[in-house]
Amino acid sequence: MAYLRSLGFYPVFYGFSAVLVIASVLAIPFGREQLRKVVALWGRWHLWCVRRIAGIEVIQEGVIPDEPVLIAVKHESFFEAIDMPRLFGFPTVFAKRELFWIPGWGMSARIYGLIPVARDGGARALRAMIATARGRINEGRPLVIFPEGTRVAHGEEVPLQSGFAGIYKLLRLPVVPIAVNSGPLYQGLIKRPGTITYRVGETIPAGLPRDEIERRVHRAINALNTSESIPADPHPASA
Repeated sequence: MAYLRSLGFYPVFYGFSAVLVIASVLAIPFGREQLRKVVALWGRWHLWCVRRIAGIEVIQEGVIPDEPVLIAVKHESFFEAIDMPRLFGFPTVFAKRELFWIPGWGMSARIYGLIPVARDGGARALRAMIATARGRINEGRPLVIFPEGTRVAHGEEVPLQSGFAGIYKLLRLPVVPIAVNSGPLYQGLIKRPGTITYRVGETIPAGLPRDEIERRVHRAINALNTSESIPADPHPASA
């Protein structure tokens, strides 16, 4: 059954996604708000396909602050990367520079407000990235980062990328860590039915030493890997 669900998921989701990429490019001359609507539709379409075709339910434990904060999300699969525009409304996501080379999608991503991350760009690239991020903060948008830097298999706990602490220090924002357990159901060719959970951790204040912020974020985003829990809303809401 999982195989049949996956066989239906790919052409339906990615087929209409290709249409929406074209729509996003066509929306650019009409302003960012029109582009935002197209991206929001893509997020809702993805969730519909995940639920109705793949048989995966999505729930959220805890409340994400509705203000400019640095949101650190566990990264186990493409699920959470695709889901960010739906989950946060109008987020600014730190994304690998290579993604911006995708025809059509890359242009739309830049205008939407995503921030390309050049890991080998040195101090100059970092300054440009921080300047762009501060502009997004002034717009009142949350900043989303995957502090591990790449997808990590469920159950594995890797050190955070060194750049995360640097961004945290320079932006001087509180951090909202979010754990997610999408890997077992979404990662890989076969999508498996079940429940993906977002668990929102306690907000971590700005200005902490590097060791402490890395320790607290690492613990919080890996909370769904173990039986250890973090503070969250006792009344989960459907995402």
